Amino acid sequence: MAFSVSMNDKETVKSEPNVVPLCDVLLVLLIIFMVVTPLVQKGVDVQLPTALNTSQMPDSPDVVVSIKSDGAIFLKEQRVALEGLSAALEEAFFSAQDKKLYLRADRNLQFGSLIDVIDQIREAGIEIVGIITERQATEGE
Repeated sequence: MAFSVSMNDKETVKSEPNVVPLCDVLLVLLIIFMVVTPLVQKGVDVQLPTALNTSQMPDSPDVVVSIKSDGAIFLKEQRVALEGLSAALEEAFFSAQDKKLYLRADRNLQFGSLIDVIDQIREAGIEIVGIITERQATEGE
């Protein structure tokens, strides 16, 4: 707070807030958000298998089915039963812009569970399915 004193009989007080500490706090918060934001994982937590030949997945796909190692199925980020997956996919594809389904399956998932999910995907009439993997590191990297 700043004070000014005049030489005449009337003293006036000028109060001006110091905004420098506020700017410092805002800059620190900005840096924290810039560092933390890329680390936040999108979607359901699954351990993806690795592959040498992968292609770039879109940043925000419309329809993503995730399967955890225990067999739990998620459409986008909402849990779905295997029996209701076909109907939920039809509903999700009705409003989707991109008519592709992206499948994220845990590397420790049993093969039979994956086949059951693919059967439900085919029953929903979906023909384009992309399987999401992580890029395997080569010896040169």
